[in-house]
Amino acid sequence: MHVATTAEHGVVDAETVLMFHQSGVRVWATYTGGRITRGRLVGRWVGDVLVFRYVQVECEAGVHAGHSIATAEFGPTGRIRVFERFEWSTRSGSGTNVFEELPG
Repeated sequence: MHVATTAEHGVVDAETVLMFHQSGVRVWATYTGGRITRGRLVGRWVGDVLVFRYVQVECEAGVHAGHSIATAEFGPTGRIRVFERFEWSTRSGSGTNVFEELPG
């Protein structure tokens, strides 16, 4: 997946690519690109909501973390879109990001 849109307080951007994995209700991902050197998220599905925590190493701003809730749907092209509402734990700010499945 890639980041289609990001919030004012977001650090991920269109160059950030996420690789999601799932086993039952457990979900985890790695991500990198843009201003992110390395990122990880871990969480689980609670009903139709994905609840997770993330930590990332940023190119210029050290290590930061937060927590999110997200929903997923199929977009008009049939690819998955994830709508994430995040809140930082290590800095102020919150917002919404949208991740979209890459073609192919």
